[in-house]
Amino acid sequence: MRILLYSGKGGVGKTSVAAATGLRLAQLGYRTLVMSVDPAHSLGDSFDLSSQGDAALFHGSTGEPRAIRDKLWIQEVNIQREIKRHWKEISSYVTSALRTTGLNDVEAEEMAIFPGMEELSAMMYVNQYLREKTYDVVVLDCAPTAESLRFISLPTTLDWYMKHVFTLQRRVMKAVRPLLNTLGPIEAPPDSYFGNIQSLFQKIEGIDTVLEDPNVTSVRLVTNAERMVLRETQRAFVYFSLHGLCVDGIIVNRVLPDEVTDSFFDGRRAAQQQILGEIESYFAPVPVSKAPLFQNEVLGEAGLTRLAEQLYRDGADPAKITRTDKAYEFAAGSNGAFEVRVRMPFVQKGEIGLFKKNDELVVEIGTIRRHIGLPTTMSAMTPSKARMERDMLVVELRNTA
Repeated sequence: MRILLYSGKGGVGKTSVAAATGLRLAQLGYRTLVMSVDPAHSLGDSFDLSSQGDAALFHGSTGEPRAIRDKLWIQEVNIQREIKRHWKEISSYVTSALRTTGLNDVEAEEMAIFPGMEELSAMMYVNQYLREKTYDVVVLDCAPTAESLRFISLPTTLDWYMKHVFTLQRRVMKAVRPLLNTLGPIEAPPDSYFGNIQSLFQKIEGIDTVLEDPNVTSVRLVTNAERMVLRETQRAFVYFSLHGLCVDGIIVNRVLPDEVTDSFFDGRRAAQQQILGEIESYFAPVPVSKAPLFQNEVLGEAGLTRLAEQLYRDGADPAKITRTDKAYEFAAGSNGAFEVRVRMPFVQKGEIGLFKKNDELVVEIGTIRRHIGLPTTMSAMTPSKARMERDMLVVELRNTA
């Protein structure tokens, strides 16, 4: 099964791109599921279900996959259903604890929906579909960038908790529960609470390895040719790389088409062309594709088909594996240093220029530049030395203070 993860700043059109991709995959014969991981679901709206009289039914459904056409399903995770299905013991305990603080029933139930519940529920579904081979391709329409990063980091975080904290915490709580229930202001969580946590972990166990496998999972970042949007896309690229995921495509949406000749748009067109050049330079060698700004809103199967035709010309297959190498990797070095590892095949060390600009490491080869955004922990460091390891350029960064 292939997993295609579409992320980007809110409002760039990633839901439309994800939906159009799902439509193209279904047309190519893949059993395809497009799943919304964004709490502010708009996937059903993208397929214009309201015009079919189905929007209310869909948004009020149980969150199960819904057939749109042959070989195409969509799913919007329904957190209320998921709480009853997967989080019952945890939610019940938290709700009862919150009631003791003076909150009424409705307030307590709302407060018991923790950040990350929806993303984790979606992760369970992905793992289930992978194990059961339900679909050929799952397209994930992710929340805006920050939530997307939380989505991909959840398995690692939960794995660390289960290995280092969970067992000890459960044993300690079992020993002190009678005392806490006697003296404490609220009852301690029952053992079924911890059993629920263990059950949840088992349902996503192994998904972190799947997400980091470029032969299974690919990340596509959707952006616009605008300065503020580009900056967030660059940050997303850095952090997806930091988490070990392979970004194999950048999609620039809503580019002014050539047929727009009104002088009113001259300034906007010039700005877009400049930013498009920066995008090509920054993300190379990751391919950049473009979709035009359409005259009408991209809505329904007809609109999504037009978008898919622009994104995947000449019958291109969105599920095809185009990249397995990460553009670059971050690693811990020796004596407090960090390393940036950049694949540079067919290049000699003497051909490479290297300097740091703000929070970017810039690598030059002739007239070509590669801009590498640095994580926050490395942005204040200074390059101290560089070396070639076969076809890999390794740059060491250290704190100068």
